[in-house]
Amino acid sequence: MEWTGARYADKPTVEVHTWIAAPPAQVWRLVSDIELMPRMSSELQSVEWLGGGGPALGARFVGRSKHEAFGEWATTSHIVEWEPPKRLAWAVEDPQYPSAIWRFTLEPQDGGTALREWMQMGPAPSGLSFAIESMPEKEQKIVFVRMREFEANMTVTLEGVKKLAESPRTSGEASL
Repeated sequence: MEWTGARYADKPTVEVHTWIAAPPAQVWRLVSDIELMPRMSSELQSVEWLGGGGPALGARFVGRSKHEAFGEWATTSHIVEWEPPKRLAWAVEDPQYPSAIWRFTLEPQDGGTALREWMQMGPAPSGLSFAIESMPEKEQKIVFVRMREFEANMTVTLEGVKKLAESPRTSGEASL
């Protein structure tokens, strides 16, 4: 990721992608299993569906995270896009005014799957907002550093999905 000079109000985005030697339906089973995601993240600690639901448009889940600089926190996310086996997106906190939006996009490509993970910061305040408010002169640097962290973590997530999808055990139960 290169310096953009973005501020939080700009709703900065980051996207990573990979190609996986597995069909979209197989990759979809992994990316739509959000309870699997903490296994691939140093920040996301756990995920739990709310209301006895599971993945579907409008479903909600709580994600618990931990970061050395920010401590521990929990957020409620809402599934805002659900198009198996093509697209899954969720808005963090208020779906009409989210603190972040996350999206997986899958496309058939060259006998496998092109997988993209994208996220947008803001427009609603998030945990990062406190750091920005306490050091407004450093806002662009704070945003840039956090976006680079997201990019690195998303890359690890996609590598984990790729490893599971391409493993001989197609059930997705292979260990990372």
